[in-house]
Amino acid sequence: MSSLLAVDLGLKAGFAHYGRDGRLQSYRSQNYGKPARLNRGAYGVLEAHPTLDWIVLEGDRDLADAWRSEAKRRGVRSGWIQAHAWRKRLLNPSQRRSGSDAKEAADVLARKIIAWSEAPAPTSLRHDAAEAICIGLWAVLDLGWLDRRPRVLQ
Repeated sequence: MSSLLAVDLGLKAGFAHYGRDGRLQSYRSQNYGKPARLNRGAYGVLEAHPTLDWIVLEGDRDLADAWRSEAKRRGVRSGWIQAHAWRKRLLNPSQRRSGSDAKEAADVLARKIIAWSEAPAPTSLRHDAAEAICIGLWAVLDLGWLDRRPRVLQ
């Protein structure tokens, strides 16, 4: 079974794992603290998801290299997007007026995605995990794993 991992890059990174059915399987945040730890973290995160076909990265391109290298070593396709790409497709213009507006809207949308996917409800949801969830939805739509945005997420 194939799957996709969306990563909101940063020393505080967010992860969202999607199944081939386009639904969220799991999500989490990780505080790496230092770039060296983040670079080593790519191995462990990808090791935990042996069915990956895709990894989609958003954020600092300099932090993407370790993830892309590890993905390539495993035969996993990788892509990199900018925040404005997924935000334009998933958020209304009023929700994108500022970075803080977009983060708040991503949190609301991520909670809807979690409920729609029947994934475990969060006790708390950090903005990096919320954004990774949204990045993942953008990716499964872009790849055609879902033919359109589910109505419950409108």
